[in-house]
Amino acid sequence: MDNAVALVQAYLRINGYFTVAEYPVLEARRHQPAQMATDIDILAFRFPGAVRQILGRGVGAAGASLSLPDPDLGVHRCAPDMIIGEVKEGRARLNESMRNPSVIGAALACFGCCSQEDAQAMVQKLLRKGRAENAEGHEVRLVVFASGGDGDARFQVVSLGHVVAFLRGYLRQHWSLLGHAQFRDPVLGLLMTLEKAADGAPDVGRS
Repeated sequence: MDNAVALVQAYLRINGYFTVAEYPVLEARRHQPAQMATDIDILAFRFPGAVRQILGRGVGAAGASLSLPDPDLGVHRCAPDMIIGEVKEGRARLNESMRNPSVIGAALACFGCCSQEDAQAMVQKLLRKGRAENAEGHEVRLVVFASGGDGDARFQVVSLGHVVAFLRGYLRQHWSLLGHAQFRDPVLGLLMTLEKAADGAPDVGRS
């Protein structure tokens, strides 16, 4: 997996999203085998009110709620949220494939967020405004995670620098709970190692 995509996936998971990275979109051709037309860097879905918890030990022990969604994500907590994401190490922009209605339609179909009858209208609204809502009130958004650039009306931008700062701040804020944990996620594992190497271990609540 691309390093920047892995970074964004870790960030979204910490914020309560289920994720699919580098989702392949296949193109069927007459009299030829299907070929991969493109892949979508990140697809993510979050149920309303999701938080990340650590379970307490012992019977009846309470869990510790560790995170609410990052305000920079612009999550409406009262509704399910789906992100179709592009990840760029340079300037924020949408690839040509991400402006293709068929590709966006494939992303919607992956999560089954709308009927075939409603899909075309949702795709067109997404490509015009960067967000759309289905009949059940689920929000779908185009988000570009990039090193720079402000984007435009077609998509929201979250900087990769902010993603790194958020993850490091999350680990530092909850170090008393997370400092001895073993993460299988390679991004979080590396950030944990860097924090330990910096000072032996960061102080709880250090900014």
